[in-house]
Amino acid sequence: MNDTRKAIGDVRAELADLVSGVFSRNTLHGASDEDLLETVRAVGDLQRLVEALLVDGVAEIVGRSGQMDRGERLSTRMGCHNVNELVQRLTLCAPQTAARLEKAQRATALEWNALTGEEQPAKLPALRDALRDGAVGLDGVVAVSAPLLGMRDRVGRSQVLIADDAIAAFARGGGVDDAPPASAELLKIQALVWASALDPDGDEPKDRDTAQSRSFTMGKQRDDNLTPFRGLAEPEVAAQLQRIFDSVNSPSAKSGVWFAEATGEAEAEADAAAEDVEAEAAWVDQRTRAQKQYDALAAALFAAARSGELPALGGAAPTLLVTVNAEDLARGAGWAFLEGIEQPVSLNTATHTACAGVLQRVILGGNGRIVELGSPERTFTPQQRKAITLRDGGCIIPGCGIPAAWCEIHHVVDHAKGGATHTDNGVCLCWGHHRFIDTGPWEIRMRDGVPEIRGPAWFGPSGRWRRVTKSKTRLLRALRRQ
Repeated sequence: MNDTRKAIGDVRAELADLVSGVFSRNTLHGASDEDLLETVRAVGDLQRLVEALLVDGVAEIVGRSGQMDRGERLSTRMGCHNVNELVQRLTLCAPQTAARLEKAQRATALEWNALTGEEQPAKLPALRDALRDGAVGLDGVVAVSAPLLGMRDRVGRSQVLIADDAIAAFARGGGVDDAPPASAELLKIQALVWASALDPDGDEPKDRDTAQSRSFTMGKQRDDNLTPFRGLAEPEVAAQLQRIFDSVNSPSAKSGVWFAEATGEAEAEADAAAEDVEAEAAWVDQRTRAQKQYDALAAALFAAARSGELPALGGAAPTLLVTVNAEDLARGAGWAFLEGIEQPVSLNTATHTACAGVLQRVILGGNGRIVELGSPERTFTPQQRKAITLRDGGCIIPGCGIPAAWCEIHHVVDHAKGGATHTDNGVCLCWGHHRFIDTGPWEIRMRDGVPEIRGPAWFGPSGRWRRVTKSKTRLLRALRRQ
Protein backbone atom coordinates (compact mmCIF):
# COMPACT_ATOMS: atom_id res chain seq x y z
CA MET A 1 0.00 0.00 0.00
CA ASN A 2 2.95 2.29 0.61
CA ASP A 3 3.76 1.89 -3.10
CA THR A 4 0.26 3.08 -4.00
CA ARG A 5 0.58 6.13 -1.77
CA LYS A 6 3.98 6.93 -3.25
CA ALA A 7 2.74 6.52 -6.83
CA ILE A 8 -0.22 8.80 -6.17
CA GLY A 9 2.10 11.32 -4.52
CA ASP A 10 4.37 11.29 -7.56
CA VAL A 11 1.40 11.81 -9.92
CA ARG A 12 0.10 14.59 -7.73
CA ALA A 13 3.44 16.42 -7.76
CA GLU A 14 3.77 16.10 -11.52
CA LEU A 15 0.19 17.28 -12.07
CA ALA A 16 0.70 20.21 -9.69
CA ASP A 17 3.69 21.36 -11.74
CA LEU A 18 1.64 21.06 -14.93
CA VAL A 19 -1.28 23.05 -13.52
CA SER A 20 1.04 25.73 -12.16
CA GLY A 21 2.64 26.14 -15.56
CA VAL A 22 -0.70 26.35 -17.37
CA PHE A 23 -1.98 29.00 -14.96
CA SER A 24 1.20 31.09 -14.89
CA ARG A 25 1.61 31.12 -18.68
CA ASN A 26 -2.14 31.29 -19.51
CA THR A 27 -1.53 28.39 -21.85
CA LEU A 28 -5.18 27.63 -22.51
CA HIS A 29 -5.94 31.23 -23.46
CA GLY A 30 -3.58 30.97 -26.39
CA ALA A 31 -4.59 27.47 -27.42
CA SER A 32 -6.42 26.75 -30.65
CA ASP A 33 -10.03 25.62 -30.44
CA GLU A 34 -9.01 22.04 -31.17
CA ASP A 35 -6.27 22.02 -28.53
CA LEU A 36 -8.57 23.61 -25.95
CA LEU A 37 -11.34 21.07 -26.47
CA GLU A 38 -8.97 18.11 -26.45
CA THR A 39 -7.32 19.41 -23.27
CA VAL A 40 -10.66 19.67 -21.48
CA ARG A 41 -11.56 16.19 -22.73
CA ALA A 42 -8.28 14.80 -21.39
CA VAL A 43 -8.81 16.48 -18.02
CA GLY A 44 -12.26 14.85 -17.90
CA ASP A 45 -10.59 11.48 -18.47
CA LEU A 46 -8.24 12.13 -15.57
CA GLN A 47 -11.12 13.26 -13.37
CA ARG A 48 -13.05 10.03 -13.91
CA LEU A 49 -10.00 7.95 -13.03
CA VAL A 50 -9.48 9.97 -9.85
CA GLU A 51 -13.15 9.50 -9.00
CA ALA A 52 -12.73 5.75 -9.43
CA LEU A 53 -10.01 5.73 -6.76
CA LEU A 54 -12.17 7.93 -4.52
CA VAL A 55 -15.17 5.61 -4.84
CA ASP A 56 -13.02 2.58 -4.06
CA GLY A 57 -11.43 4.31 -1.10
CA VAL A 58 -14.82 5.42 0.28
CA ALA A 59 -16.06 1.84 -0.12
CA GLU A 60 -13.26 0.62 2.15
CA ILE A 61 -14.01 3.37 4.69
CA VAL A 62 -17.67 2.30 4.68
CA GLY A 63 -16.64 -1.32 5.22
CA ARG A 64 -14.46 -0.40 8.18
CA SER A 65 -17.16 1.81 9.68
CA GLY A 66 -19.97 -0.74 9.69
CA GLN A 67 -19.34 -2.53 12.96
CA MET A 68 -22.18 -2.90 15.44
CA ASP A 69 -19.92 -1.55 18.17
CA ARG A 70 -19.77 2.15 17.44
CA GLY A 71 -16.45 2.50 19.18
CA GLU A 72 -14.80 0.12 16.73
CA ARG A 73 -15.88 2.02 13.61
CA LEU A 74 -13.18 3.77 11.63
CA SER A 75 -15.26 6.92 11.39
CA THR A 76 -15.69 7.02 15.18
CA ARG A 77 -12.02 6.32 15.86
CA MET A 78 -11.15 9.24 13.59
CA GLY A 79 -13.40 11.56 15.65
CA CYS A 80 -16.25 11.83 13.13
CA HIS A 81 -19.96 11.21 13.52
CA ASN A 82 -20.23 9.12 10.36
CA VAL A 83 -18.63 8.22 7.05
CA ASN A 84 -19.97 11.35 5.36
CA GLU A 85 -18.18 13.63 7.79
CA LEU A 86 -14.95 11.66 7.52
CA VAL A 87 -15.02 11.82 3.71
CA GLN A 88 -15.64 15.57 3.86
CA ARG A 89 -12.61 16.07 6.07
CA LEU A 90 -10.37 13.87 3.94
CA THR A 91 -11.33 15.26 0.53
CA LEU A 92 -12.52 18.79 1.48
CA CYS A 93 -15.73 18.14 -0.49
CA ALA A 94 -19.30 19.19 0.25
CA PRO A 95 -21.68 16.88 2.18
CA GLN A 96 -23.63 16.26 -1.03
CA THR A 97 -20.52 15.04 -2.83
CA ALA A 98 -19.63 12.75 0.07
CA ALA A 99 -23.16 11.31 -0.06
CA ARG A 100 -22.85 10.67 -3.80
CA LEU A 101 -19.53 8.86 -3.24
CA GLU A 102 -21.29 6.62 -0.73
CA LYS A 103 -24.08 5.92 -3.23
CA ALA A 104 -21.60 5.07 -5.96
CA GLN A 105 -19.66 2.63 -3.79
CA ARG A 106 -22.84 0.73 -2.92
CA ALA A 107 -23.21 -0.18 -6.60
CA THR A 108 -19.59 -0.79 -7.56
CA ALA A 109 -17.73 -1.92 -4.41
CA LEU A 110 -16.60 -5.51 -4.08
CA GLU A 111 -18.44 -7.40 -1.38
CA TRP A 112 -16.92 -9.82 1.08
CA ASN A 113 -18.33 -12.96 2.68
CA ALA A 114 -18.70 -12.20 6.38
CA LEU A 115 -17.83 -15.76 7.41
CA THR A 116 -15.09 -16.80 4.98
CA GLY A 117 -13.74 -13.40 3.97
CA GLU A 118 -13.94 -14.41 0.31
CA GLU A 119 -14.35 -11.78 -2.37
CA GLN A 120 -17.85 -11.40 -3.84
CA PRO A 121 -18.66 -9.50 -7.06
CA ALA A 122 -20.06 -5.98 -6.97
CA LYS A 123 -23.78 -5.43 -7.36
CA LEU A 124 -23.10 -3.94 -10.81
CA PRO A 125 -19.81 -5.55 -11.90
CA ALA A 126 -19.79 -4.23 -15.48
CA LEU A 127 -20.31 -0.70 -14.19
CA ARG A 128 -17.44 -1.27 -11.75
CA ASP A 129 -15.16 -2.23 -14.64
CA ALA A 130 -16.24 0.86 -16.59
CA LEU A 131 -15.46 2.99 -13.52
CA ARG A 132 -12.03 1.37 -13.18
CA ASP A 133 -11.24 2.09 -16.83
CA GLY A 134 -12.38 5.71 -16.65
CA ALA A 135 -15.27 5.14 -19.05
CA VAL A 136 -17.75 6.36 -16.46
CA GLY A 137 -17.32 8.73 -13.53
CA LEU A 138 -19.06 9.49 -10.27
CA ASP A 139 -22.02 11.23 -11.92
CA GLY A 140 -22.60 8.31 -14.28
CA VAL A 141 -22.43 5.66 -11.58
CA VAL A 142 -24.92 7.54 -9.39
CA ALA A 143 -27.26 8.11 -12.35
CA VAL A 144 -27.30 4.41 -13.28
CA SER A 145 -27.27 2.76 -9.88
CA ALA A 146 -30.55 4.09 -8.51
CA PRO A 147 -32.82 2.71 -11.31
CA LEU A 148 -31.01 -0.62 -11.60
CA LEU A 149 -30.59 -1.38 -7.91
CA GLY A 150 -34.12 -0.21 -7.21
CA MET A 151 -35.62 -3.17 -9.08
CA ARG A 152 -33.33 -5.95 -7.77
CA ASP A 153 -35.93 -7.45 -5.45
CA ARG A 154 -38.48 -7.79 -8.25
CA VAL A 155 -36.66 -8.92 -11.37
CA GLY A 156 -33.77 -11.04 -10.15
CA ARG A 157 -30.01 -10.53 -10.34
CA SER A 158 -29.58 -12.12 -13.77
CA GLN A 159 -31.79 -9.51 -15.44
CA VAL A 160 -30.11 -6.67 -13.57
CA LEU A 161 -26.76 -7.93 -14.85
CA ILE A 162 -28.05 -7.88 -18.43
CA ALA A 163 -28.90 -4.20 -18.05
CA ASP A 164 -25.58 -3.60 -16.29
CA ASP A 165 -23.63 -5.06 -19.22
CA ALA A 166 -25.61 -3.09 -21.80
CA ILE A 167 -25.28 0.24 -20.00
CA ALA A 168 -21.57 -0.25 -19.37
CA ALA A 169 -21.10 -0.89 -23.09
CA PHE A 170 -23.13 2.25 -23.85
CA ALA A 171 -20.86 4.24 -21.52
CA ARG A 172 -17.81 3.05 -23.46
CA GLY A 173 -19.33 3.97 -26.81
CA GLY A 174 -20.11 0.38 -27.75
CA GLY A 175 -23.89 0.43 -27.72
CA VAL A 176 -26.10 -1.16 -30.35
CA ASP A 177 -26.28 2.10 -32.33
CA ASP A 178 -22.52 2.75 -32.18
CA ALA A 179 -23.09 6.00 -30.33
CA PRO A 180 -20.07 7.78 -28.85
CA PRO A 181 -19.30 7.41 -25.12
CA ALA A 182 -22.32 8.57 -23.15
CA SER A 183 -22.62 11.39 -20.63
CA ALA A 184 -24.14 10.84 -17.21
CA GLU A 185 -27.51 12.22 -18.32
CA LEU A 186 -27.72 9.78 -21.25
CA LEU A 187 -26.70 6.91 -18.99
CA LYS A 188 -29.53 7.83 -16.63
CA ILE A 189 -32.03 7.72 -19.49
CA GLN A 190 -30.70 4.31 -20.53
CA ALA A 191 -30.99 3.00 -16.98
CA LEU A 192 -34.57 4.25 -16.63
CA VAL A 193 -35.52 2.62 -19.94
CA TRP A 194 -33.98 -0.69 -18.92
CA ALA A 195 -35.74 -0.54 -15.56
CA SER A 196 -39.06 0.08 -17.32
CA ALA A 197 -38.47 -2.80 -19.74
CA LEU A 198 -37.39 -5.34 -17.13
CA ASP A 199 -39.89 -4.26 -14.50
CA PRO A 200 -43.01 -3.25 -16.47
CA ASP A 201 -45.35 -3.56 -13.49
CA GLY A 202 -43.33 -1.07 -11.49
CA ASP A 203 -43.00 -0.94 -7.78
CA GLU A 204 -46.56 -0.97 -6.47
CA PRO A 205 -45.50 -1.36 -2.82
CA LYS A 206 -43.19 1.58 -3.31
CA ASP A 207 -46.08 3.56 -4.80
CA ARG A 208 -48.14 2.81 -1.72
CA ASP A 209 -45.28 3.88 0.53
CA THR A 210 -44.88 7.04 -1.52
CA ALA A 211 -48.56 7.87 -1.13
CA GLN A 212 -48.35 7.28 2.62
CA SER A 213 -45.34 9.59 2.87
CA ARG A 214 -46.88 12.53 1.00
CA SER A 215 -47.01 15.62 3.16
CA PHE A 216 -47.31 19.37 3.21
CA THR A 217 -46.96 21.36 6.39
CA MET A 218 -46.96 25.04 7.26
CA GLY A 219 -44.80 26.21 10.13
CA LYS A 220 -45.53 29.05 12.48
CA GLN A 221 -45.34 32.55 11.13
CA ARG A 222 -41.94 34.04 11.87
CA ASP A 223 -41.17 37.48 13.24
CA ASP A 224 -40.43 38.72 9.69
CA ASN A 225 -44.00 37.70 8.68
CA LEU A 226 -42.76 34.82 6.50
CA THR A 227 -44.25 31.37 7.02
CA PRO A 228 -42.04 28.35 6.26
CA PHE A 229 -43.39 25.48 4.13
CA ARG A 230 -42.05 21.97 3.80
CA GLY A 231 -43.31 18.73 2.34
CA LEU A 232 -42.94 15.73 0.07
CA ALA A 233 -44.84 15.54 -3.22
CA GLU A 234 -45.79 12.46 -5.22
CA PRO A 235 -44.35 12.35 -8.74
CA GLU A 236 -47.50 13.42 -10.55
CA VAL A 237 -48.09 16.34 -8.17
CA ALA A 238 -44.48 17.48 -8.43
CA ALA A 239 -44.66 17.17 -12.22
CA GLN A 240 -47.86 19.21 -12.40
CA LEU A 241 -46.37 21.91 -10.18
CA GLN A 242 -43.26 21.97 -12.35
CA ARG A 243 -45.46 22.40 -15.43
CA ILE A 244 -47.15 25.37 -13.76
CA PHE A 245 -43.74 26.87 -12.99
CA ASP A 246 -42.64 26.30 -16.58
CA SER A 247 -45.79 27.79 -18.09
CA VAL A 248 -45.65 30.94 -15.97
CA ASN A 249 -41.90 31.48 -15.98
CA SER A 250 -40.92 30.25 -19.43
CA PRO A 251 -38.93 32.89 -21.34
CA SER A 252 -41.11 32.19 -24.38
CA ALA A 253 -44.15 33.33 -22.39
CA LYS A 254 -42.65 36.75 -21.78
CA SER A 255 -44.40 39.37 -23.84
CA GLY A 256 -44.99 43.01 -23.18
CA VAL A 257 -46.76 44.87 -25.94
CA TRP A 258 -47.63 48.53 -25.98
CA PHE A 259 -49.03 50.58 -28.83
CA ALA A 260 -50.41 53.95 -29.81
CA GLU A 261 -53.74 53.75 -31.56
CA ALA A 262 -54.18 55.85 -34.71
CA THR A 263 -55.19 59.10 -33.10
CA GLY A 264 -53.82 62.55 -33.65
CA GLU A 265 -51.07 61.77 -31.17
CA ALA A 266 -49.99 58.48 -32.75
CA GLU A 267 -47.10 59.77 -34.82
CA ALA A 268 -45.66 61.87 -32.01
CA GLU A 269 -45.97 58.99 -29.57
CA ALA A 270 -44.32 56.61 -32.02
CA ASP A 271 -41.32 58.93 -32.37
CA ALA A 272 -41.01 59.51 -28.64
CA ALA A 273 -41.32 55.81 -27.88
CA ALA A 274 -38.51 54.56 -30.15
CA GLU A 275 -36.02 54.63 -27.30
CA ASP A 276 -38.57 52.93 -25.04
CA VAL A 277 -38.88 50.01 -27.45
CA GLU A 278 -35.14 49.50 -27.30
CA ALA A 279 -35.25 49.63 -23.52
CA GLU A 280 -38.05 47.07 -23.44
CA ALA A 281 -35.99 44.70 -25.60
CA ALA A 282 -33.37 44.74 -22.85
CA TRP A 283 -35.93 43.95 -20.16
CA VAL A 284 -34.51 41.55 -17.58
CA ASP A 285 -36.51 39.80 -14.88
CA GLN A 286 -34.67 40.56 -11.65
CA ARG A 287 -36.39 37.85 -9.60
CA THR A 288 -34.48 34.79 -8.47
CA ARG A 289 -35.64 31.35 -9.61
CA ALA A 290 -37.05 30.67 -6.16
CA GLN A 291 -38.99 33.95 -6.21
CA LYS A 292 -40.38 33.18 -9.68
CA GLN A 293 -41.58 29.78 -8.55
CA TYR A 294 -43.11 31.27 -5.41
CA ASP A 295 -45.02 33.83 -7.47
CA ALA A 296 -46.22 31.08 -9.81
CA LEU A 297 -47.47 29.02 -6.86
CA ALA A 298 -49.23 32.08 -5.40
CA ALA A 299 -50.91 32.77 -8.74
CA ALA A 300 -52.07 29.14 -8.97
CA LEU A 301 -53.52 29.20 -5.44
CA PHE A 302 -55.49 32.39 -5.96
CA ALA A 303 -56.65 31.25 -9.40
CA ALA A 304 -57.90 28.00 -7.86
CA ALA A 305 -59.75 29.92 -5.13
CA ARG A 306 -61.49 32.02 -7.80
CA SER A 307 -62.33 29.07 -10.02
CA GLY A 308 -65.47 28.04 -8.13
CA GLU A 309 -64.42 24.40 -8.37
CA LEU A 310 -63.10 24.00 -4.84
CA PRO A 311 -65.35 22.66 -2.05
CA ALA A 312 -67.41 25.30 -0.24
CA LEU A 313 -66.23 26.55 3.11
CA GLY A 314 -68.91 27.96 5.36
CA GLY A 315 -71.39 27.91 2.49
CA ALA A 316 -69.16 29.89 0.12
CA ALA A 317 -66.01 29.52 -1.93
CA PRO A 318 -62.83 29.44 0.19
CA THR A 319 -62.36 33.10 0.99
CA LEU A 320 -59.43 34.76 2.69
CA LEU A 321 -60.78 37.04 5.42
CA VAL A 322 -59.00 40.30 6.19
CA THR A 323 -59.96 42.51 9.12
CA VAL A 324 -58.79 46.06 9.76
CA ASN A 325 -59.99 48.99 11.82
CA ALA A 326 -61.85 51.56 9.74
CA GLU A 327 -59.76 54.34 11.30
CA ASP A 328 -56.50 52.67 10.22
CA LEU A 329 -57.89 52.08 6.73
CA ALA A 330 -58.91 55.73 6.42
CA ARG A 331 -55.48 57.08 7.44
CA GLY A 332 -53.57 54.49 5.42
CA ALA A 333 -51.49 53.19 8.32
CA GLY A 334 -51.83 50.51 10.96
CA TRP A 335 -52.20 46.76 11.15
CA ALA A 336 -54.54 44.17 9.71
CA PHE A 337 -55.22 40.51 10.41
CA LEU A 338 -55.60 37.53 8.05
CA GLU A 339 -57.67 34.59 9.15
CA GLY A 340 -55.41 31.61 9.85
CA ILE A 341 -52.29 33.71 10.52
CA GLU A 342 -51.39 34.63 14.07
CA GLN A 343 -49.29 37.77 13.64
CA PRO A 344 -50.65 41.01 12.18
CA VAL A 345 -49.71 42.11 8.67
CA SER A 346 -49.09 45.53 7.19
CA LEU A 347 -51.93 47.60 5.82
CA ASN A 348 -50.28 47.34 2.40
CA THR A 349 -50.65 43.54 2.51
CA ALA A 350 -54.26 43.86 3.59
CA THR A 351 -55.01 46.37 0.83
CA HIS A 352 -53.55 44.07 -1.83
CA THR A 353 -55.47 41.08 -0.49
CA ALA A 354 -58.74 42.95 -0.38
CA CYS A 355 -58.32 44.71 -3.74
CA ALA A 356 -59.41 41.71 -5.78
CA GLY A 357 -61.97 40.56 -3.21
CA VAL A 358 -65.14 41.63 -1.50
CA LEU A 359 -65.43 44.40 1.07
CA GLN A 360 -68.09 44.00 3.73
CA ARG A 361 -68.27 46.70 6.37
CA VAL A 362 -68.99 45.47 9.90
CA ILE A 363 -69.49 48.16 12.56
CA LEU A 364 -68.97 47.12 16.18
CA GLY A 365 -70.27 48.96 19.20
CA GLY A 366 -68.10 49.96 22.10
CA ASN A 367 -68.90 46.71 23.87
CA GLY A 368 -68.10 44.63 20.79
CA ARG A 369 -71.69 44.10 19.67
CA ILE A 370 -72.35 44.13 15.92
CA VAL A 371 -74.46 47.23 15.36
CA GLU A 372 -74.39 47.36 11.57
CA LEU A 373 -73.68 44.76 8.89
CA GLY A 374 -73.25 46.16 5.40
CA SER A 375 -73.82 44.27 2.16
CA PRO A 376 -70.85 42.80 0.29
CA GLU A 377 -69.64 45.26 -2.32
CA ARG A 378 -66.95 46.22 -4.82
CA THR A 379 -66.19 42.77 -6.26
CA PHE A 380 -65.96 42.64 -10.04
CA THR A 381 -68.69 40.44 -11.48
CA PRO A 382 -67.80 37.46 -13.69
CA GLN A 383 -69.07 39.43 -16.70
CA GLN A 384 -66.88 42.43 -15.84
CA ARG A 385 -63.88 40.17 -15.34
CA LYS A 386 -64.36 38.56 -18.75
CA ALA A 387 -64.64 41.95 -20.42
CA ILE A 388 -61.49 43.27 -18.73
CA THR A 389 -59.48 40.16 -19.58
CA LEU A 390 -60.58 40.40 -23.21
CA ARG A 391 -59.48 44.03 -23.34
CA ASP A 392 -56.12 43.51 -21.59
CA GLY A 393 -55.23 39.98 -22.70
CA GLY A 394 -53.20 39.25 -19.55
CA CYS A 395 -51.13 41.08 -16.96
CA ILE A 396 -50.64 44.53 -18.45
CA ILE A 397 -47.11 45.04 -17.12
CA PRO A 398 -44.73 44.74 -20.11
CA GLY A 399 -42.47 41.71 -19.88
CA CYS A 400 -44.91 39.71 -17.76
CA GLY A 401 -46.23 36.51 -19.33
CA ILE A 402 -49.00 35.64 -16.86
CA PRO A 403 -52.18 34.85 -18.82
CA ALA A 404 -55.47 36.59 -18.12
CA ALA A 405 -57.06 33.56 -16.46
CA TRP A 406 -54.41 33.70 -13.73
CA CYS A 407 -54.66 37.44 -13.16
CA GLU A 408 -56.44 39.42 -10.49
CA ILE A 409 -58.54 42.50 -11.29
CA HIS A 410 -57.05 45.62 -9.75
CA HIS A 411 -58.95 48.80 -8.92
CA VAL A 412 -56.82 51.52 -10.53
CA VAL A 413 -58.44 54.09 -8.25
CA ASP A 414 -58.87 52.29 -4.95
CA HIS A 415 -62.43 51.61 -3.89
CA ALA A 416 -61.78 53.17 -0.49
CA LYS A 417 -60.86 56.40 -2.31
CA GLY A 418 -64.04 56.46 -4.37
CA GLY A 419 -62.95 54.23 -7.23
CA ALA A 420 -65.82 52.47 -8.95
CA THR A 421 -66.09 48.73 -9.51
CA HIS A 422 -66.38 49.25 -13.24
CA THR A 423 -64.54 48.05 -16.32
CA ASP A 424 -63.22 51.59 -16.75
CA ASN A 425 -61.43 51.25 -13.39
CA GLY A 426 -60.22 47.64 -13.50
CA VAL A 427 -57.09 46.14 -15.06
CA CYS A 428 -55.49 42.69 -15.20
CA LEU A 429 -52.48 42.24 -12.93
CA CYS A 430 -50.72 39.03 -11.98
CA TRP A 431 -50.35 38.24 -8.29
CA GLY A 432 -46.75 39.42 -8.13
CA HIS A 433 -47.25 42.77 -9.84
CA HIS A 434 -50.53 43.34 -8.00
CA ARG A 435 -48.75 42.72 -4.70
CA PHE A 436 -46.32 45.61 -5.27
CA ILE A 437 -48.19 47.94 -7.62
CA ASP A 438 -48.59 50.62 -4.95
CA THR A 439 -44.95 50.54 -3.88
CA GLY A 440 -43.15 49.47 -7.04
CA PRO A 441 -41.88 51.43 -10.04
CA TRP A 442 -44.89 50.89 -12.34
CA GLU A 443 -47.70 53.44 -12.56
CA ILE A 444 -51.15 52.77 -14.03
CA ARG A 445 -53.90 55.14 -15.07
CA MET A 446 -57.08 54.84 -17.12
CA ARG A 447 -57.82 57.14 -20.06
CA ASP A 448 -61.10 56.78 -21.92
CA GLY A 449 -61.56 53.33 -20.40
CA VAL A 450 -58.17 52.06 -21.59
CA PRO A 451 -55.20 51.32 -19.28
CA GLU A 452 -51.97 53.23 -19.71
CA ILE A 453 -48.69 52.61 -17.93
CA ARG A 454 -45.55 54.51 -17.15
CA GLY A 455 -42.51 52.43 -16.30
CA PRO A 456 -39.27 53.08 -14.45
CA ALA A 457 -36.52 55.12 -16.08
CA TRP A 458 -34.58 52.09 -17.31
CA PHE A 459 -37.70 50.85 -19.12
CA GLY A 460 -39.13 54.04 -20.57
CA PRO A 461 -36.56 56.84 -20.75
CA SER A 462 -39.11 59.26 -22.23
CA GLY A 463 -41.33 58.94 -19.16
CA ARG A 464 -44.46 58.96 -21.32
CA TRP A 465 -47.74 57.27 -20.53
CA ARG A 466 -48.40 54.48 -23.01
CA ARG A 467 -51.40 52.37 -23.85
CA VAL A 468 -50.73 48.69 -23.27
CA THR A 469 -52.42 45.40 -24.07
CA LYS A 470 -51.75 41.78 -24.94
CA SER A 471 -55.10 41.40 -26.68
CA LYS A 472 -54.41 40.17 -30.21
CA THR A 473 -57.70 41.66 -31.41
CA ARG A 474 -56.81 45.14 -30.19
CA LEU A 475 -53.29 44.87 -31.57
CA LEU A 476 -54.60 43.81 -34.98
CA ARG A 477 -57.09 46.67 -34.99
CA ALA A 478 -54.38 49.17 -34.07
CA LEU A 479 -52.08 47.92 -36.83
CA ARG A 480 -54.83 48.17 -39.41
CA ARG A 481 -55.68 51.72 -38.40
CA GLN A 482 -52.04 52.74 -38.56
